[in-house]
Amino acid sequence: MEEIIPTGKFTQPQLELLRMFSKQYPEKVWSEVKDLVSKYFMEKASAEMDNLFEQKGWGDDKITEWINEHMRTPYNKKDT
Repeated sequence: MEEIIPTGKFTQPQLELLRMFSKQYPEKVWSEVKDLVSKYFMEKASAEMDNLFEQKGWGDDKITEWINEHMRTPYNKKDT
């Protein structure tokens, strides 16, 4: 995954989105657009996880391992 580094300038896609969204739209349209964008990134993340599982040869056992893994910082009670 590529790292995104802010440049302080708008990119061409950002400018196009600003032009497209410069009009007044009903709230329902914004809600639908947000849902579409969210679904797009969810699908990308899911595909990346599928690729990772395939590359590493992981399966249901790995998910079970993660479910049972305890990664909390232990609480150290100080004697007072």
